[in-house]
Amino acid sequence: MDIHIRPMRQEDVEICGLICYQAFKNSADCHNFRPDQPSLEFSIQLAQSCFANPQIFSIVAESNGKIIGSNYLSEYDIVRAVGPLAIDPNVQSEGAGRELMKVVIKRAIHSKSIRLVQNAWEHNKSGCFVV
Repeated sequence: MDIHIRPMRQEDVEICGLICYQAFKNSADCHNFRPDQPSLEFSIQLAQSCFANPQIFSIVAESNGKIIGSNYLSEYDIVRAVGPLAIDPNVQSEGAGRELMKVVIKRAIHSKSIRLVQNAWEHNKSGCFVV
């Protein structure tokens, strides 16, 4: 898969919110957990809030001109915070998440530390996530 990482734009917010909602709902459903992102509207508002904040570095992953994921790096503190990282469930485990993480880690490499601010899951071939 050809993956291109670029800064998020205002017109990307809605699709990024949708992908985030779908990705988190998928993992919650697999484990019978309550979703971290309770509604599509919540996810879109979260993406908009992150994008609009000048202290949050917001990026997207594209493949064939289509957005397939997003990631954020909060830069308001000496400890940088990563997330939420979300990849379209249809293309998970194909490298987009790794590429998004490489970009935020490179950007934060000189900070005191970097932390992930969401649950970490590993995708397996059945479509569910395992801890």
